[in-house]
Amino acid sequence: MSYVEVPGAQVPIRMWTDPAGVEDVAMQQLRNVATLPWIKGLAVMPDVHYGKGATVGSVIAMRGAVCPAAVGVDIGCGMSAVKTSLTANDLPGDLSRFRSKIEQAIPVGRGMHDDPVDLGRLHGFPTSGWEDFWARFGGVAEAVRFRQERATKQMGSLGSGNHFIEFCLDDDGAVWLMLHSGSRNIGKELAEFHMGQAQKLPHNQGLIDRDLAVFIADTPQMAAYRNDLFWAQEYAKYNRAVMMALFQDVVRKEFKKARPVFEPVISCHHNYVAEERYDGMDLLVTRKGAIRAGSGEFGIIPGSMGTGSYIVKGLGNAASFQSASHGAGRKMSRNAAKKRFSTRDLMEQTRGVECRKDSGVIDEIPGAYKPIEKVMEQQRDLVEVVAHLKQVVCVKG
Repeated sequence: MSYVEVPGAQVPIRMWTDPAGVEDVAMQQLRNVATLPWIKGLAVMPDVHYGKGATVGSVIAMRGAVCPAAVGVDIGCGMSAVKTSLTANDLPGDLSRFRSKIEQAIPVGRGMHDDPVDLGRLHGFPTSGWEDFWARFGGVAEAVRFRQERATKQMGSLGSGNHFIEFCLDDDGAVWLMLHSGSRNIGKELAEFHMGQAQKLPHNQGLIDRDLAVFIADTPQMAAYRNDLFWAQEYAKYNRAVMMALFQDVVRKEFKKARPVFEPVISCHHNYVAEERYDGMDLLVTRKGAIRAGSGEFGIIPGSMGTGSYIVKGLGNAASFQSASHGAGRKMSRNAAKKRFSTRDLMEQTRGVECRKDSGVIDEIPGAYKPIEKVMEQQRDLVEVVAHLKQVVCVKG
């Protein structure tokens, strides 16, 4: 489909979904965003749903301002995927041991490594810029600097909630590795600190929603936020890279006889800010639950823990600020999912997938998400499909 345009106070709201199907609270969030005096455009992806602070599945383009709540608390959250030389014929009938090995190598949830990961033992891992990256931690907000030890130990670990590590097959039977994580606790701490700072600023006192507080260009507060934001986005990128290297090491050991080879890694953020130019204007484009889909650029759009995912290439649609959805998107809250579904439902909906099937992950049950096929259909003018993947192993945080 092409987009539907809904009137907004400052700019029209371009929606790649039926507005009637969007929750009232999410629509109100979008209308609130469209009142911001700095806004130059608002695009809404087909996986749109209510989010804390700002709507998930929204692309907000502003001139001279950025809203930290529109990035979210998991700065730089995103996906990585890599195709391997393994095929379905290389896999054992029982993948439970393999899942255990992944869980042993990569801490999940609030966990962390006992010691920072030794990058020297990771096969072919590029370490250039590593020391400079950590040296720049000394320049982030003083309020969170005491978290450095935890940040170093959480590098290369999986978040909780909807974060995951998956072992997948494409439609031709080729094996892919895929994972979803972000900037861990340090990103959350930085995000919450700056949200609090923004809400105190005088120019934000008259906003329709205090969660939409912004930093304005050429101010000390904006400079401080940009510094910490871009550092956290880099942390998230490194975190996924270290995790993928650890994942590949497990695969090499468990499938030693097959001598697996890995293609280049595809990686993309979906909670972040980028400096981009549209209609002759330099804009700060915030994607919360959306990926960049520039012409020919690879992206990853996952479903839920029991459904398919997609590797895509962007079509560079300027109307969406060259963006696409970041996944299937929730159709019910976590609490609603826990009330509606049982572990029996979870086992049925994840049949054929080696994964947790206990009450602790019921909120991530496939039935709590929108159908990924419908989401993909609604954004045919944003991306083209390169590969369709189906997980056979899923590790949840």
